[in-house]
Amino acid sequence: MTSPITGTAAGVPFTALPPAGDGPAPLIVTWHMLDAPRSDAAFAAALPMNGLPAWRVHLGMPMCGARMVDGSTDAIVALFQKDPLMSFLHPFVRQATEEFPAALASIRAQLPVGDGPIGVLGGSLGGAVALRILADTEIPVFAGAVVNGAIRIRSVVDLFPGDYPYDAESEEIVDALDVVADAGRIAARAPLLVVSGEQDHPALRADALDLVDAMGDRAELLSIPGLAHPLADEPGIEPAPQLPPAREVDAGLVEWFRRHLAPA
Repeated sequence: MTSPITGTAAGVPFTALPPAGDGPAPLIVTWHMLDAPRSDAAFAAALPMNGLPAWRVHLGMPMCGARMVDGSTDAIVALFQKDPLMSFLHPFVRQATEEFPAALASIRAQLPVGDGPIGVLGGSLGGAVALRILADTEIPVFAGAVVNGAIRIRSVVDLFPGDYPYDAESEEIVDALDVVADAGRIAARAPLLVVSGEQDHPALRADALDLVDAMGDRAELLSIPGLAHPLADEPGIEPAPQLPPAREVDAGLVEWFRRHLAPA
C-alpha cells in the first residue's frame, strides 16, 4: 500500500492518501474530530477509504497535530475551560472554514487532483466544518459526509459541565451554527451521508436524524451499531490500527463516495 504523503497547504498540515494507479484523480477532503482520532494522520488511519479512485486529503484542525502548542492538547483544554463556545468551538470552526479556500488551491498546486468538484467529510467538530463549506461557500462539491457530526453546536455546548451563560452575541453565533436550519442550502449543493453511531451522545444522534429528515431525499442515514462518539482509542494523536466500528464506517464511506464519483 502506498505510504501517506504529509505536507502543508497554505499553512494547514495534511496527510494525503493517493489512489491506486497513475494520473489525475478526484479529491476528497476531510476534517478530523477533536475526540480520538484528533489529528489528520490519526484520522487518515481510522478512515483511510482505501480503494476509492480518488485522493483523500486529511486536513489538520487548528491547534491539532502539527499545530499543537508545545506538542500537547493542553492549550485546547484551556480554551474550552475558559469558554467552550466563544474560545473553542466557534473559533475552531470559523478558522478551519476560512482557511480552506487557500488550502484547497495549494493542494491542487501540489497534487494531481484536477479542478473538478470535491468530496467533503468531517468527524464530530470537523463535521461542522464540512457542513459550513457546503452551507457558506460556492466551492463545487459532488458529495459530502459527516460522522457523529457537530450538527447543532448548541448540543455540543450542552456536553460541557454546567449551564452555559448565553448572551445576545453567543445566542446569535450558536444559532448560526445550527446546520438543520441550513438544510435547504446544503441539499441544493450536494447529497449528504450522515453517519451516526448508535451509542453516540443522544442529542448528537437526534440532531443527525433531524438533519436527514430536513434534507429529504438528498441525505441518507447510516447507523453504526456499537459506535460511541470517538472512532479511535486514546490518545488518538498518532495513527493506530483501525477499530471494528471505524472499519464499518469506512466501508460505508467508500460505498457512498464511490457511488457519487462516477458522475463527478
